[in-house]
Amino acid sequence: MPNHQTARPDQPVHEMRAFNRFYTNLVGALDYGRHLHTPYTLTESRVLYELAHSPRTDAADLRSELSLDAGYLSRMLGKFEKDGLVSRAPSQQDARRQHITLTAHGRETADLLDERTRESVGSLLSTIPAADRPRLAEAMRTVQEVLSAGRPPRGEDVLLREPGPGDLGWIVQRNAALYTAEYGWNTDYEGLVARIVADFAEDHDPHLERVWIAELDGRPVGCVMCVRDEAPGTARLRLLLVEPDARGLGIGDRLVGACIDFARGVGYREMVLWTNDVLKSARSIYQRHGFVLVSEKPHRSFGADLIGQDWRLPLQGGPR
Repeated sequence: MPNHQTARPDQPVHEMRAFNRFYTNLVGALDYGRHLHTPYTLTESRVLYELAHSPRTDAADLRSELSLDAGYLSRMLGKFEKDGLVSRAPSQQDARRQHITLTAHGRETADLLDERTRESVGSLLSTIPAADRPRLAEAMRTVQEVLSAGRPPRGEDVLLREPGPGDLGWIVQRNAALYTAEYGWNTDYEGLVARIVADFAEDHDPHLERVWIAELDGRPVGCVMCVRDEAPGTARLRLLLVEPDARGLGIGDRLVGACIDFARGVGYREMVLWTNDVLKSARSIYQRHGFVLVSEKPHRSFGADLIGQDWRLPLQGGPR
């Protein structure tokens, strides 16, 4: 007797198409511009997002990463250039390639689109009972893992974003846990990090100070802070961290680069940082970005004998 419950061979195709129809309608993908009150389509917004967050911004990389037709992308970039969102120039590495850079107006537009998208998703999630949200998140991670067929993570999979609820606490917890595991530091270091984070949370100028969280596959894997120093016109880089299982993807470089670009963009004259000589990987990143060692001094902190180092990076222009 035949089993009528046996799925048809094409059943997964029907189920995936049904899910796609359901999800695109749910998030307003078919009328994205009106959904988020923006003149840009979903594809245009995605390109702006990549330009704002991806370390690879050559036109050829964008075309490959997003599987876009070359002519379509070229027309889109032309529209962005006309709107004052991007500038185009030959790549310094290969004159045959075109490097795309967001203008200040373009970055503001990308940030606005990102903010509206987060608000839209937050509004959607607010309708879901709190007890169901972990199950939903796990289901989405499962979809990603299955469809990526075990592909290892790439640098371009990493998102740099502003901190959300719980992220500042994550910075304290992960700094304490990692530095204890890797260097044997005691809870004095956790106390220092907690004070730095608390000071930022309680009183910071969002125009002059910022935190970045590096996110991979929906989880935080790195962070850095840019805060005002006591010296006028000086920014201080603090709390650079990358999770061990996410190292090798260029995350530290991107976090430091984002910090420097922000500091330069808002008019700081220089950026400084304090670190310890045992943090060799971080020091290599700082050197690659042009920081110069200006002084060092032995000290006893966090239960260890260390050599503290002060580094400095001049920034173009003066304060605004």
